Amino acid sequence: MARAQQHLGADTASRILDIGEELVQTRGFNGFSYGDVAADLKITTATLHYHFPGKAELGRALIARYAVRFFDALSAIDARHSGAPARLQAYVDLYATVLRERRLCLCGMLASEYNTLPEPMRDAVIQFFDENERWLTRVMEQGCETGALRLSGPAREAARMIVCGLEGAMLVARPYGDVARFQSAADCLLASVGVSTSLHPAPAR
Repeated sequence: MARAQQHLGADTASRILDIGEELVQTRGFNGFSYGDVAADLKITTATLHYHFPGKAELGRALIARYAVRFFDALSAIDARHSGAPARLQAYVDLYATVLRERRLCLCGMLASEYNTLPEPMRDAVIQFFDENERWLTRVMEQGCETGALRLSGPAREAARMIVCGLEGAMLVARPYGDVARFQSAADCLLASVGVSTSLHPAPAR
């Protein structure tokens, strides 16, 4: 019985995180309340507070879960692709997939609200982007070593350009509801480091 209750509690926490993640990605962290989450899940706000005592705790849990999934995806890219160009294109595809679901990157959305976030959430957002830059820097350096990429400056600067460019491209493409607008900007970013846009598959007709 105790084990069943524990499973039920874990399932409820997971559902809360699912709804919270969707709300952040579509409305922003300041765009929803515990009442919104409770209404969506048909539970009481007391239940929410049991799992996540405050919105800051919910926010930290959202970032932690999102980061784990995102970096697992980067590990999968490393395992699936051996060359820097293919890895960079797969990285872009992570963002494009989120945009196709009419959402934005969770941490990108939170970055736009950075000054109003609780301090622990601010630190977690920065850590997310730092980890992205580290992974991209490594990929860029490997690409330069093999001659697959052409950089005009340090790999770390190119990595920052890619992260900033993709996050910005998502934000601007969103009001248009146009993933092709995002993809065009992403292709230009990749071309700037020597990645042929022909690597990107043509859209299905």
